[in-house]
Order: sequence, then structure tokens, then C-alpha cells
Amino acid sequence: MPETINGLTLGLALLIIFTGALIQSLIGFGLAVVASPLLYLVEPDLVPVPVILMGFSIALLTLLRERSALEFGGLQYALLGRIPGGILGATLLLYAPKPVLGLAIAAIVFVAVALSLCRISAPVNRLTLFIAGTVSGVFGTIAAIGGPPMAILLAGKDPNKFRAALSAFFIFSSMIALGILAVSGLVTSRHLLWAVLLLPAVVAGYLAAGLLLGRVDKQKTRVATLVLCSLSALLLTLRSLATL
Repeated sequence: MPETINGLTLGLALLIIFTGALIQSLIGFGLAVVASPLLYLVEPDLVPVPVILMGFSIALLTLLRERSALEFGGLQYALLGRIPGGILGATLLLYAPKPVLGLAIAAIVFVAVALSLCRISAPVNRLTLFIAGTVSGVFGTIAAIGGPPMAILLAGKDPNKFRAALSAFFIFSSMIALGILAVSGLVTSRHLLWAVLLLPAVVAGYLAAGLLLGRVDKQKTRVATLVLCSLSALLLTLRSLATL
């Protein structure tokens, strides 16, 4: 193991990513919302690039499983929205100090939780897809949490179609975010090393979810996930305020 990677930090990161991948495989979202605030507390270098790469991996695995339910129509407008949103997010990453970024990540998690609790009904059309994609771009580039705006908009779909559509969006939006971050000089070899080390936890979480599908209460899992996210975001807020 390279000397630059602390063993305890790696162990905690693997556990966090495994939990996030397990949750996302069960309910369709959750890896970044669960992982980002906790990983930022453990090691700020883990957010956003390694988490984006982990999100890409779990989305690819999920889409392979749900590919027969995929309906891609309209998602291109959401992906277009990721571009201006991603540029805005990368600008903040370039110039904001780490405590401010910690507060931004915590705020994004709180917004994501609030969106998940709200029963918002909006028509799915070019404009709403573009707006959701733009918000997703800001959230996704800063904190790797690009799912909630799209999850709210697509919430009325059949569960299989929902997971397939979100996974397809995550795959392409992750590539857009990584491209913007790379051009901005925010992707390093250390980030890629972390991604390689954490990838087994994604696969393990996905496989564990396959054994649990149909055996767990998805609503209770969703509620527990939102509580965990809120607590971790609160802890990150307090720590970031203390270091300002």
C-alpha cells in the first residue's frame, strides 16, 4: 500500500463506500448522499473526484441489471444542463477554502434530504429536465451529489425504469463532471489511486444488495438513509464552522 494512504482512513472509506453502494443498489440513489459528507470528514481528497468515479461504477452495474427497462428519451436535456452547472461548481471548488467547501457539501446534503422528503410534482419536459440537470451539475461537481434533483423529477416512474433512467443519467453526467474537473486541474493521480482502492467496496455493496432485494423494507431503508445523511451533514457543518 502506498505510504500516502493511511490504513485506518482507507478502512473507513471502504466501509462508507460499501454502505453507500448497498443503499443505492437497493433504493436507486444514495451512494454520494451517504458517502460525501462522511468521506469529507475522513479525508477531504475523497470528495468529489473519487466519489464521482464510484458513482459511475455503481450506476454502470445497476444499468446492466436494469437495461431492459431503460427509456432514455429526454435525458439529453438534463445532460446539457450539467455543463453550466458543472462549470459553476468547479469554479467554487477552485477558489473556496476547505471549511467553506465543507459547509457547501453539508448544505447540499441538507437540500438533498429536503428534496427527498418533499412531494414535488413537476411536468417532465425539456425545460424541467434542463433545470434539474443544471442543479444536478452544481451539486454533482461540488459534492458528487447529482441525483436528488433528477430523482424528484423522475419519481413517478416504475421502480425499474426509475433506477435505469437515473443510472443512465449518472453514467453520462459523471463523465461530464470529470471532464470539467480535469480541464480545471482538479483531477490528480492521488484521486485516481483512491478510486482504484475503493472500487472493490462498490462491487461488494452491489453484490450484497442483490442478495437483499425483496428481503428488506425499502421505505424503512430510505428513512434510515435520510437520518444518517442529516446527522453526517450536521457533524460536517459543526466541524467546518469550528475550523473557519
